[in-house]
Amino acid sequence: MQRAGFALPVVDSDKIIVHYSNPLKLMQDLRGMGASNAVYNRLMKPTRRRVILKAAELYHEKFANKEGHVPATFHVIYMIGWAPHESQPQALKPGSAKNKLADALKVVEVSADEKARP
Repeated sequence: MQRAGFALPVVDSDKIIVHYSNPLKLMQDLRGMGASNAVYNRLMKPTRRRVILKAAELYHEKFANKEGHVPATFHVIYMIGWAPHESQPQALKPGSAKNKLADALKVVEVSADEKARP
């Protein structure tokens, strides 16, 4: 994001597991979000119903839980950045802080050298 010119970029992600009553419902959601087939050289004619039903059957056999639902894991990535502006806060130079993070967290500060010792 910085190379694209954004200032103060923040990136976060979530992993969301959704349980579908059957694989066809999952396929319907994937198609609705435009994630059904991103292959450039994909077959351009519609997939036959028989193929889709067999794929759903095999998916259900392999992945269904005890209740018969099929899970799908979605990784959602959130990104935000701002157009650079002189009013934005600037990062301080490393080591220039006036307060210690350890004090704010009320923990004992341990140096990296101390951690490395057996």
